[in-house]
Amino acid sequence: MRICLFVLLGGLPLAAQEPLSLRQAVDLALQANPLAAAAEAGEREAEARWRQARSGYLPRLNFSESFQRSNNPVFVFGSLLTQHQFTASNFDLGLLNRPEALSNYQSRLSVEQVLWDSRQTSRGVEAARLGQQISGQDTRRSRSDIVLGVLRAYFAVTLAQKSLELAEQSLGSAAADLGRARSIFEAGRSTEADVLAVRVHVAAVKEQQIRARNDLEVSQATLNDALGVSLDRKFDLTTTLEPVGGGGRDLEEYRRLATERRPERRQAELAQSLAQTQQQVAQSAYWPQVVFQGTVEADRQRYFTRGGANWLTAVSLRWNLWNGGETRARLDQARFAEERAEALLKRADSAIQLEVRKAYLDVRAAAQRLEVTTVAVAEAEEAHRIVQNRHVAGLTTVTELLRSDTALSAARTRKLAAVYDLRVAAAALEHAAGSLTADSTVVN
Repeated sequence: MRICLFVLLGGLPLAAQEPLSLRQAVDLALQANPLAAAAEAGEREAEARWRQARSGYLPRLNFSESFQRSNNPVFVFGSLLTQHQFTASNFDLGLLNRPEALSNYQSRLSVEQVLWDSRQTSRGVEAARLGQQISGQDTRRSRSDIVLGVLRAYFAVTLAQKSLELAEQSLGSAAADLGRARSIFEAGRSTEADVLAVRVHVAAVKEQQIRARNDLEVSQATLNDALGVSLDRKFDLTTTLEPVGGGGRDLEEYRRLATERRPERRQAELAQSLAQTQQQVAQSAYWPQVVFQGTVEADRQRYFTRGGANWLTAVSLRWNLWNGGETRARLDQARFAEERAEALLKRADSAIQLEVRKAYLDVRAAAQRLEVTTVAVAEAEEAHRIVQNRHVAGLTTVTELLRSDTALSAARTRKLAAVYDLRVAAAALEHAAGSLTADSTVVN
Protein backbone atom coordinates (compact mmCIF):
# COMPACT_ATOMS: atom_id res chain seq x y z
CA MET A 1 0.00 0.00 0.00
CA ARG A 2 2.82 2.40 0.89
CA ILE A 3 4.63 1.56 -2.36
CA CYS A 4 1.50 2.26 -4.41
CA LEU A 5 0.97 5.55 -2.59
CA PHE A 6 4.61 6.53 -3.18
CA VAL A 7 4.31 5.78 -6.89
CA LEU A 8 1.07 7.75 -7.11
CA LEU A 9 2.51 10.79 -5.38
CA GLY A 10 5.71 10.54 -7.37
CA GLY A 11 3.73 11.00 -10.56
CA LEU A 12 2.33 14.34 -9.40
CA PRO A 13 4.24 17.48 -10.42
CA LEU A 14 5.66 19.41 -7.49
CA ALA A 15 5.62 23.17 -7.63
CA ALA A 16 9.24 24.31 -7.68
CA GLN A 17 9.98 27.22 -5.38
CA GLU A 18 12.72 29.68 -6.29
CA PRO A 19 14.90 30.91 -3.41
CA LEU A 20 14.47 34.65 -3.05
CA SER A 21 16.19 36.99 -0.62
CA LEU A 22 14.84 40.45 0.17
CA ARG A 23 17.58 42.11 -1.89
CA GLN A 24 16.85 39.82 -4.84
CA ALA A 25 13.16 40.65 -4.53
CA VAL A 26 13.91 44.38 -4.61
CA ASP A 27 16.21 44.03 -7.62
CA LEU A 28 13.59 41.95 -9.43
CA ALA A 29 10.85 44.50 -8.74
CA LEU A 30 13.01 47.40 -9.92
CA GLN A 31 13.33 45.57 -13.24
CA ALA A 32 9.90 43.96 -13.66
CA ASN A 33 7.45 46.21 -11.80
CA PRO A 34 5.35 48.24 -14.30
CA LEU A 35 5.74 51.34 -12.14
CA ALA A 36 9.50 51.23 -12.68
CA ALA A 37 8.99 50.87 -16.44
CA ALA A 38 6.49 53.75 -16.43
CA ALA A 39 8.90 56.01 -14.54
CA GLU A 40 11.73 55.17 -16.92
CA ALA A 41 9.51 55.86 -19.93
CA GLY A 42 8.47 59.18 -18.40
CA GLU A 43 12.12 60.15 -18.02
CA ARG A 44 12.82 59.29 -21.65
CA GLU A 45 9.72 61.29 -22.65
CA ALA A 46 11.06 64.34 -20.80
CA GLU A 47 14.44 63.93 -22.50
CA ALA A 48 12.70 63.86 -25.88
CA ARG A 49 10.90 67.12 -25.01
CA TRP A 50 14.28 68.67 -24.14
CA ARG A 51 15.71 67.60 -27.51
CA GLN A 52 12.61 68.99 -29.19
CA ALA A 53 13.12 72.35 -27.48
CA ARG A 54 16.81 72.44 -28.48
CA SER A 55 15.84 71.94 -32.10
CA GLY A 56 14.74 75.60 -32.09
CA TYR A 57 18.43 76.57 -32.33
CA LEU A 58 18.80 74.76 -35.67
CA PRO A 59 17.63 75.83 -39.13
CA ARG A 60 14.49 74.45 -40.79
CA LEU A 61 15.08 72.81 -44.17
CA ASN A 62 12.13 72.02 -46.46
CA PHE A 63 11.82 70.56 -49.94
CA SER A 64 8.73 70.65 -52.17
CA GLU A 65 7.93 69.28 -55.61
CA SER A 66 4.87 70.43 -57.56
CA PHE A 67 3.33 70.26 -61.02
CA GLN A 68 1.20 73.06 -62.51
CA ARG A 69 -0.45 73.52 -65.91
CA SER A 70 -2.48 76.53 -66.98
CA ASN A 71 -3.15 78.98 -69.81
CA ASN A 72 -3.39 81.93 -67.45
CA PRO A 73 -1.41 84.74 -69.12
CA VAL A 74 0.41 85.79 -65.96
CA PHE A 75 1.25 82.16 -65.09
CA VAL A 76 2.54 81.42 -68.61
CA PHE A 77 4.57 84.62 -68.76
CA GLY A 78 6.14 84.10 -65.33
CA SER A 79 6.78 80.41 -65.87
CA LEU A 80 8.58 81.03 -69.15
CA LEU A 81 10.84 83.48 -67.37
CA THR A 82 11.65 81.16 -64.46
CA GLN A 83 12.19 78.29 -66.89
CA HIS A 84 14.65 80.47 -68.85
CA GLN A 85 12.62 79.73 -71.99
CA PHE A 86 11.34 83.27 -72.73
CA THR A 87 12.11 84.45 -76.30
CA ALA A 88 11.34 87.48 -78.44
CA SER A 89 8.41 85.68 -80.05
CA ASN A 90 6.69 85.57 -76.69
CA PHE A 91 6.21 89.35 -76.87
CA ASP A 92 3.54 88.82 -79.52
CA LEU A 93 0.42 90.51 -78.16
CA GLY A 94 -1.84 87.71 -79.25
CA LEU A 95 0.29 85.11 -77.42
CA LEU A 96 0.55 87.39 -74.41
CA ASN A 97 -3.22 87.75 -74.16
CA ARG A 98 -4.18 84.23 -75.21
CA PRO A 99 -1.25 81.93 -74.60
CA GLU A 100 -1.34 78.19 -75.04
CA ALA A 101 -1.44 76.06 -71.91
CA LEU A 102 1.98 75.60 -70.29
CA SER A 103 3.27 72.95 -67.88
CA ASN A 104 5.66 73.75 -65.02
CA TYR A 105 7.51 71.24 -62.84
CA GLN A 106 8.81 73.12 -59.83
CA SER A 107 11.41 71.86 -57.30
CA ARG A 108 12.03 74.12 -54.31
CA LEU A 109 14.54 73.83 -51.46
CA SER A 110 14.15 76.39 -48.66
CA VAL A 111 15.98 77.07 -45.42
CA GLU A 112 14.88 79.24 -42.50
CA GLN A 113 16.95 80.20 -39.46
CA VAL A 114 15.76 82.28 -36.52
CA LEU A 115 18.49 84.82 -35.78
CA TRP A 116 16.90 86.46 -32.74
CA ASP A 117 13.71 85.64 -30.81
CA SER A 118 14.11 87.51 -27.50
CA ARG A 119 15.49 84.31 -25.88
CA GLN A 120 12.23 82.48 -26.42
CA THR A 121 14.07 79.35 -27.61
CA SER A 122 16.68 79.37 -24.83
CA ARG A 123 14.01 79.79 -22.17
CA GLY A 124 11.99 77.01 -23.77
CA VAL A 125 15.08 74.79 -23.52
CA GLU A 126 15.46 75.73 -19.86
CA ALA A 127 11.80 74.85 -19.22
CA ALA A 128 12.31 71.47 -20.89
CA ARG A 129 15.43 70.88 -18.78
CA LEU A 130 13.46 71.58 -15.60
CA GLY A 131 10.78 69.17 -16.82
CA GLN A 132 13.48 66.56 -17.32
CA GLN A 133 14.69 67.04 -13.74
CA ILE A 134 11.12 66.75 -12.44
CA SER A 135 10.77 63.47 -14.30
CA GLY A 136 14.06 62.26 -12.78
CA GLN A 137 12.74 62.98 -9.30
CA ASP A 138 9.58 61.08 -10.19
CA THR A 139 11.75 58.08 -11.05
CA ARG A 140 13.50 58.35 -7.67
CA ARG A 141 10.16 58.49 -5.90
CA SER A 142 8.80 55.50 -7.82
CA ARG A 143 11.88 53.41 -7.05
CA SER A 144 11.67 54.25 -3.35
CA ASP A 145 7.95 53.41 -3.32
CA ILE A 146 8.71 50.08 -5.01
CA VAL A 147 11.42 49.20 -2.48
CA LEU A 148 9.12 49.97 0.45
CA GLY A 149 6.20 48.10 -1.12
CA VAL A 150 8.33 45.02 -1.80
CA LEU A 151 9.77 45.02 1.72
CA ARG A 152 6.30 45.32 3.23
CA ALA A 153 4.89 42.56 1.00
CA TYR A 154 7.96 40.32 1.47
CA PHE A 155 7.75 40.32 5.25
CA ALA A 156 3.96 40.09 5.12
CA VAL A 157 4.49 36.67 3.52
CA THR A 158 7.00 35.74 6.22
CA LEU A 159 4.61 36.96 8.90
CA ALA A 160 1.78 34.93 7.36
CA GLN A 161 4.01 31.85 7.28
CA LYS A 162 4.92 32.24 10.93
CA SER A 163 1.29 32.92 11.84
CA LEU A 164 0.34 29.69 10.08
CA GLU A 165 3.08 27.85 12.00
CA LEU A 166 1.73 29.30 15.24
CA ALA A 167 -1.80 28.25 14.30
CA GLU A 168 -0.62 24.71 13.54
CA GLN A 169 1.36 24.65 16.77
CA SER A 170 -1.69 25.83 18.68
CA LEU A 171 -3.76 23.19 16.94
CA GLY A 172 -1.32 20.50 18.04
CA SER A 173 -1.39 21.82 21.58
CA ALA A 174 -5.20 21.93 21.54
CA ALA A 175 -5.33 18.34 20.26
CA ALA A 176 -3.06 17.28 23.12
CA ASP A 177 -5.30 19.15 25.58
CA LEU A 178 -8.28 17.32 24.11
CA GLY A 179 -6.53 13.98 24.64
CA ARG A 180 -5.74 14.84 28.26
CA ALA A 181 -9.30 16.05 28.83
CA ARG A 182 -10.66 12.75 27.56
CA SER A 183 -8.29 10.79 29.78
CA ILE A 184 -9.32 12.81 32.82
CA PHE A 185 -13.00 12.37 31.90
CA GLU A 186 -12.59 8.63 31.43
CA ALA A 187 -10.86 8.46 34.81
CA GLY A 188 -13.96 10.02 36.33
CA ARG A 189 -12.21 13.18 37.47
CA SER A 190 -14.18 15.60 35.25
CA THR A 191 -17.43 15.96 33.40
CA GLU A 192 -18.19 15.65 29.70
CA ALA A 193 -18.64 19.42 29.60
CA ASP A 194 -14.89 19.81 29.97
CA VAL A 195 -14.29 17.60 26.94
CA LEU A 196 -16.85 19.53 24.91
CA ALA A 197 -15.27 22.84 25.89
CA VAL A 198 -11.87 21.67 24.68
CA ARG A 199 -13.43 20.42 21.42
CA VAL A 200 -14.95 23.85 20.87
CA HIS A 201 -11.51 25.33 21.48
CA VAL A 202 -9.98 22.93 18.92
CA ALA A 203 -12.58 24.02 16.37
CA ALA A 204 -11.72 27.68 17.00
CA VAL A 205 -8.01 26.96 16.53
CA LYS A 206 -8.77 25.11 13.27
CA GLU A 207 -10.64 28.19 12.11
CA GLN A 208 -7.57 30.30 12.89
CA GLN A 209 -5.47 27.86 10.89
CA ILE A 210 -7.78 28.18 7.88
CA ARG A 211 -7.62 31.98 8.04
CA ALA A 212 -3.83 31.88 8.42
CA ARG A 213 -3.46 29.64 5.36
CA ASN A 214 -5.71 31.94 3.34
CA ASP A 215 -3.76 35.00 4.51
CA LEU A 216 -0.56 33.30 3.40
CA GLU A 217 -1.88 32.67 -0.11
CA VAL A 218 -3.15 36.24 -0.41
CA SER A 219 0.14 37.70 0.84
CA GLN A 220 2.12 35.54 -1.63
CA ALA A 221 0.01 36.85 -4.51
CA THR A 222 0.43 40.40 -3.20
CA LEU A 223 4.21 39.97 -3.14
CA ASN A 224 4.18 38.71 -6.74
CA ASP A 225 2.13 41.73 -7.76
CA ALA A 226 4.67 44.03 -6.09
CA LEU A 227 7.46 42.20 -7.91
CA GLY A 228 5.68 42.55 -11.25
CA VAL A 229 5.67 38.79 -11.96
CA SER A 230 2.96 36.17 -12.43
CA LEU A 231 0.72 35.73 -9.39
CA ASP A 232 1.20 31.95 -9.62
CA ARG A 233 4.98 32.07 -9.36
CA LYS A 234 6.32 30.42 -6.20
CA PHE A 235 9.22 31.67 -4.10
CA ASP A 236 11.08 30.36 -1.06
CA LEU A 237 11.83 33.48 0.99
CA THR A 238 15.29 33.23 2.52
CA THR A 239 15.49 36.51 4.46
CA THR A 240 14.17 35.92 7.96
CA LEU A 241 11.82 38.25 9.77
CA GLU A 242 14.09 39.73 12.39
CA PRO A 243 14.07 43.15 14.03
CA VAL A 244 16.50 45.78 12.79
CA GLY A 245 17.31 49.03 14.47
CA GLY A 246 16.88 52.49 13.01
CA GLY A 247 19.67 54.50 11.49
CA GLY A 248 20.80 55.83 14.86
CA ARG A 249 19.76 59.38 14.00
CA ASP A 250 17.50 61.61 16.03
CA LEU A 251 14.26 63.11 14.75
CA GLU A 252 15.84 66.43 13.75
CA GLU A 253 18.44 64.65 11.63
CA TYR A 254 15.75 62.71 9.78
CA ARG A 255 13.79 65.92 9.22
CA ARG A 256 16.87 67.61 7.77
CA LEU A 257 17.54 64.65 5.48
CA ALA A 258 13.94 64.69 4.28
CA THR A 259 14.16 68.38 3.42
CA GLU A 260 17.30 67.73 1.37
CA ARG A 261 16.50 64.38 -0.25
CA ARG A 262 12.77 63.82 -0.61
CA PRO A 263 11.96 63.76 -4.35
CA GLU A 264 8.49 65.19 -3.72
CA ARG A 265 9.96 68.34 -2.21
CA ARG A 266 12.53 68.66 -4.97
CA GLN A 267 9.75 68.25 -7.53
CA ALA A 268 7.78 71.06 -5.90
CA GLU A 269 10.83 73.35 -6.03
CA LEU A 270 11.45 72.49 -9.68
CA ALA A 271 7.77 73.08 -10.50
CA GLN A 272 8.08 76.57 -9.04
CA SER A 273 11.18 77.27 -11.15
CA LEU A 274 9.42 75.85 -14.20
CA ALA A 275 6.47 78.20 -13.73
CA GLN A 276 8.84 81.19 -13.51
CA THR A 277 10.62 80.11 -16.70
CA GLN A 278 7.30 79.67 -18.49
CA GLN A 279 6.44 83.25 -17.57
CA GLN A 280 9.64 84.37 -19.27
CA VAL A 281 8.76 82.29 -22.34
CA ALA A 282 5.33 83.93 -22.50
CA GLN A 283 6.82 87.42 -22.13
CA SER A 284 9.22 86.74 -25.01
CA ALA A 285 6.25 86.42 -27.34
CA TYR A 286 5.64 90.20 -26.97
CA TRP A 287 8.87 90.94 -28.85
CA PRO A 288 9.71 90.51 -32.55
CA GLN A 289 11.75 87.79 -34.25
CA VAL A 290 14.46 88.22 -36.86
CA VAL A 291 14.53 85.38 -39.39
CA PHE A 292 16.83 84.51 -42.29
CA GLN A 293 15.29 82.76 -45.30
CA GLY A 294 16.92 81.24 -48.36
CA THR A 295 15.34 79.46 -51.34
CA VAL A 296 16.70 77.59 -54.36
CA GLU A 297 14.14 76.88 -57.06
CA ALA A 298 14.13 74.94 -60.36
CA ASP A 299 11.28 75.27 -62.92
CA ARG A 300 10.97 73.03 -66.01
CA GLN A 301 8.49 72.49 -68.85
CA ARG A 302 9.44 68.82 -68.83
CA TYR A 303 10.60 67.00 -65.75
CA PHE A 304 14.21 66.70 -66.90
CA THR A 305 14.57 69.28 -69.71
CA ARG A 306 13.77 72.84 -70.79
CA GLY A 307 14.13 74.47 -67.41
CA GLY A 308 16.06 76.96 -65.34
CA ALA A 309 17.00 77.67 -61.71
CA ASN A 310 17.00 80.72 -59.41
CA TRP A 311 17.66 81.56 -55.79
CA LEU A 312 16.46 84.06 -53.20
CA THR A 313 17.73 85.18 -49.77
CA ALA A 314 15.98 87.46 -47.29
CA VAL A 315 16.13 88.67 -43.69
CA SER A 316 12.73 89.51 -42.26
CA LEU A 317 11.29 90.92 -39.05
CA ARG A 318 8.23 89.20 -37.58
CA TRP A 319 6.28 90.98 -34.88
CA ASN A 320 3.00 89.64 -33.64
CA LEU A 321 1.20 92.84 -32.67
CA TRP A 322 -2.13 91.22 -31.71
CA ASN A 323 -3.17 87.59 -31.34
CA GLY A 324 -6.50 87.96 -29.59
CA GLY A 325 -4.99 88.06 -26.09
CA GLU A 326 -3.33 84.62 -26.36
CA THR A 327 0.05 85.85 -25.12
CA ARG A 328 -1.53 87.62 -22.15
CA ALA A 329 -3.50 84.51 -21.26
CA ARG A 330 -0.35 82.37 -21.44
CA LEU A 331 1.44 84.82 -19.14
CA ASP A 332 -1.43 84.75 -16.62
CA GLN A 333 -1.48 80.96 -16.79
CA ALA A 334 2.22 80.80 -15.92
CA ARG A 335 1.76 83.25 -13.02
CA PHE A 336 -1.07 81.21 -11.54
CA ALA A 337 1.02 78.05 -12.01
CA GLU A 338 3.79 79.67 -9.96
CA GLU A 339 1.34 80.53 -7.17
CA ARG A 340 0.04 76.97 -7.22
CA ALA A 341 3.58 75.56 -7.14
CA GLU A 342 4.45 77.78 -4.17
CA ALA A 343 1.38 76.58 -2.26
CA LEU A 344 2.13 72.94 -3.11
CA LEU A 345 5.72 73.37 -1.90
CA LYS A 346 4.44 74.53 1.50
CA ARG A 347 2.00 71.62 1.59
CA ALA A 348 4.76 69.17 0.64
CA ASP A 349 7.00 70.47 3.43
CA SER A 350 4.28 69.95 6.02
CA ALA A 351 3.29 66.52 4.71
CA ILE A 352 6.90 65.31 4.57
CA GLN A 353 7.64 66.50 8.10
CA LEU A 354 4.49 64.76 9.35
CA GLU A 355 5.46 61.55 7.58
CA VAL A 356 8.95 61.65 9.09
CA ARG A 357 7.59 62.27 12.58
CA LYS A 358 5.04 59.46 12.27
CA ALA A 359 7.63 56.98 10.94
CA TYR A 360 10.09 57.91 13.68
CA LEU A 361 7.47 57.42 16.39
CA ASP A 362 6.34 54.15 14.78
CA VAL A 363 9.89 52.78 14.99
CA ARG A 364 10.17 53.77 18.64
CA ALA A 365 6.76 52.33 19.51
CA ALA A 366 7.44 49.07 17.64
CA ALA A 367 10.77 48.63 19.46
CA GLN A 368 9.07 49.18 22.80
CA ARG A 369 6.29 46.75 21.89
CA LEU A 370 8.87 44.14 20.95
CA GLU A 371 10.53 44.42 24.36
CA VAL A 372 7.18 44.06 26.11
CA THR A 373 5.93 41.16 23.97
CA THR A 374 9.23 39.26 24.28
CA VAL A 375 8.85 39.24 28.07
CA ALA A 376 5.15 38.46 27.74
CA VAL A 377 5.79 35.39 25.55
CA ALA A 378 8.33 33.99 28.01
CA GLU A 379 5.92 34.51 30.91
CA ALA A 380 2.95 33.08 28.96
CA GLU A 381 4.94 29.95 28.05
CA GLU A 382 5.92 29.35 31.65
CA ALA A 383 2.39 30.04 32.89
CA HIS A 384 0.94 27.65 30.33
CA ARG A 385 3.38 24.92 31.36
CA ILE A 386 2.32 25.31 34.98
CA VAL A 387 -1.40 25.29 34.11
CA GLN A 388 -0.99 22.16 31.98
CA ASN A 389 0.73 20.33 34.85
CA ARG A 390 -1.95 21.45 37.31
CA HIS A 391 -4.70 20.36 34.92
CA VAL A 392 -3.18 16.90 34.55
CA ALA A 393 -3.01 16.68 38.35
CA GLY A 394 -6.64 17.80 38.58
CA LEU A 395 -5.75 21.00 40.42
CA THR A 396 -7.32 23.42 37.94
CA THR A 397 -10.28 23.60 35.58
CA VAL A 398 -10.35 23.17 31.82
CA THR A 399 -11.49 26.77 31.55
CA GLU A 400 -8.22 27.92 33.08
CA LEU A 401 -6.30 25.68 30.67
CA LEU A 402 -8.07 27.11 27.63
CA ARG A 403 -7.58 30.63 28.87
CA SER A 404 -3.87 29.96 29.29
CA ASP A 405 -3.59 28.43 25.82
CA THR A 406 -5.36 31.41 24.25
CA ALA A 407 -3.15 33.87 26.14
CA LEU A 408 0.01 32.10 24.93
CA SER A 409 -1.15 32.13 21.31
CA ALA A 410 -2.07 35.83 21.53
CA ALA A 411 1.29 36.74 23.10
CA ARG A 412 3.20 34.96 20.34
CA THR A 413 1.07 36.66 17.68
CA ARG A 414 1.66 40.09 19.21
CA LYS A 415 5.40 39.50 19.26
CA LEU A 416 5.40 38.54 15.58
CA ALA A 417 3.36 41.64 14.76
CA ALA A 418 5.80 43.81 16.71
CA VAL A 419 8.78 42.37 14.81
CA TYR A 420 7.02 42.94 11.48
CA ASP A 421 5.97 46.47 12.42
CA LEU A 422 9.51 47.33 13.54
CA ARG A 423 11.03 46.03 10.30
CA VAL A 424 8.52 47.89 8.14
CA ALA A 425 8.65 51.05 10.25
CA ALA A 426 12.45 51.19 9.92
CA ALA A 427 12.10 51.04 6.14
CA ALA A 428 9.26 53.58 6.19
CA LEU A 429 11.49 55.97 8.16
CA GLU A 430 14.23 55.71 5.52
CA HIS A 431 11.57 56.23 2.85
CA ALA A 432 10.26 59.32 4.64
CA ALA A 433 13.80 60.69 4.85
CA GLY A 434 14.29 60.13 1.10
CA SER A 435 17.18 57.69 1.57
CA LEU A 436 15.53 54.30 0.94
CA THR A 437 17.21 52.46 -1.94
CA ALA A 438 18.09 48.89 -2.86
CA ASP A 439 21.42 49.42 -1.06
CA SER A 440 19.88 50.58 2.24
CA THR A 441 20.70 48.69 5.43
CA VAL A 442 17.05 47.83 6.05
CA VAL A 443 17.04 45.94 2.74
CA ASN A 444 20.39 44.24 3.07
